[in-house]
Amino acid sequence: MLRSIPRSFAAINKPSVTAGLRFKHTLPALPYAYEALEPYISREIMQIHHAKHHQTYVNNLNAAEEKLGTAFKSNDVNDEIAIQSAMKFNGGGHINHTLFWENLAPKSSGGGNKPTGELLKEIEKNWGSVDKFIEKFNTQTAAVQGSGWGWLGYNKEFKRLEIATTSNQDPLKPTTGLIPLLGIDVWEHAYYLQYKNVRPDYLKAVWEVVNWETVSDRFNKHR
Repeated sequence: MLRSIPRSFAAINKPSVTAGLRFKHTLPALPYAYEALEPYISREIMQIHHAKHHQTYVNNLNAAEEKLGTAFKSNDVNDEIAIQSAMKFNGGGHINHTLFWENLAPKSSGGGNKPTGELLKEIEKNWGSVDKFIEKFNTQTAAVQGSGWGWLGYNKEFKRLEIATTSNQDPLKPTTGLIPLLGIDVWEHAYYLQYKNVRPDYLKAVWEVVNWETVSDRFNKHR
């Protein structure tokens, strides 16, 4: 079991200095135990998702950055270009999952509580109600072909909330320009052990442990 730690764990995820001036990315600790999101997300899913899948993205991102550093030193532009896909995939996986863990909370810590304040007003302005927003979000996210993510993002230029999806591990901001407020992972590893191939059931259940407080904090920071 993981010990409970403060909600904000950005500092834990700071890269640690390695040789020279290079920084090494590390796996962020969860702010709750693996079993804390049950029955909506099982302990087994959380443990594999965090300790195996996210750790792999971190490991591969560090390896890609090492290769990129070598390519820079040797002035090998071909290698620099070739490494970009690994950087995007594994870097996106690390960014997206770090946000995803913050987007969730046990029921005992407010998971599933409805949004309030300015965020609630914006959701109601755009979709009429939280329930209608969730319905729209789930419809768009369930339709992601293959693996990807569903997002609630903030369009800073037009000062509005938007629902978006991305493929694979593409991060939201570099892909769409939207600031990520809430991301829901719809790779099969996020739900298959519990919900099998029925993605809509997972999308219906996950809202019971969504941490709207962190979503609201991001919204208030960027609006």
